[in-house]
Amino acid sequence: MISMFLVGALAVLALLTRAGVAVVERRYPAQGQAIDVDGATINLVDIGPRDSEKPPLLLLHGASSNLEAMRRPLGDMLAERHRVLLVDRPGHGWSPRARAEDSTPAAQARMLDEALARLGTGPVILVVHSWSGALGLRMALDFPSRVAGLVMLAPVAYPWRGGVGQYNAAVTTPVIGPLLAHTITLPLGLALMGPGARGVFAPQQMPDDFVDQSATPLLLRPREFLANALDLVTLKQAVIEQSPRYAEIKVPITILAGDADKTVYTDIHARRLAQVLPQTRLIVVPDLGHMVQNAVPELVAAEVERMVGALTATAAAAP
Repeated sequence: MISMFLVGALAVLALLTRAGVAVVERRYPAQGQAIDVDGATINLVDIGPRDSEKPPLLLLHGASSNLEAMRRPLGDMLAERHRVLLVDRPGHGWSPRARAEDSTPAAQARMLDEALARLGTGPVILVVHSWSGALGLRMALDFPSRVAGLVMLAPVAYPWRGGVGQYNAAVTTPVIGPLLAHTITLPLGLALMGPGARGVFAPQQMPDDFVDQSATPLLLRPREFLANALDLVTLKQAVIEQSPRYAEIKVPITILAGDADKTVYTDIHARRLAQVLPQTRLIVVPDLGHMVQNAVPELVAAEVERMVGALTATAAAAP
């Protein structure tokens, strides 16, 4: 009887999850264009004026999010003066990926380079947040001609003590993981999403409409939740492997981080990276948490403008 009850309960939860996914996808439909690459389809939103003298800006979101997390307010602000490309990283938002092994910065760097080649863009300035700090660094290592500069917001760059949460580890376990993702993740996630997001914003206050405006509920779809969990559990080994190569990076880098960030510790990542790469401009903001692009978007925009101006001047002075 107990077994029958459990099977019945799981079946009900699976049906509720399917219905919930349909509701979420209607609430947050795909925007932009779909670009097919090897192993994924990249959803890309292209906004702002075209200017052949200035490199486009490619904004890359971190874990547990999608392109909308970089669009408001930062992307819209930058698009007043620049061409801004926003993408759902492979496996996130409306960018499905086909292979579990494509959870690493190396794989996603290759996919994004291919997408940009298909789009016909030249070098871009990467504006990267959190998890995508490792991705931006990997793009600069593997595709140096693609990257004109890096603006990094609370970036992950090095290994850290501990893991990334027991639930993420459980979700990546064969059989158990998909079962969890297709039954309890969506209802449980809807209950915990608000408090979880507020914790990432701390000590700043999370905007009341952040969860809705950032389309965060898309994360709770099974295929995206599984992809996000894989991104997280494989990240530490990825930065262990790539961090010895950072001295190869020659492009200008600006890092903005907060000394109150409890999600990605500034001492472990931002300050250490600035010591390794002498061309880095490091700005550590007092009492700032993890959501740099939301808390100080004007400062981020000013630093992007500063890098664009320097790169444009250098290009104009070249023979």
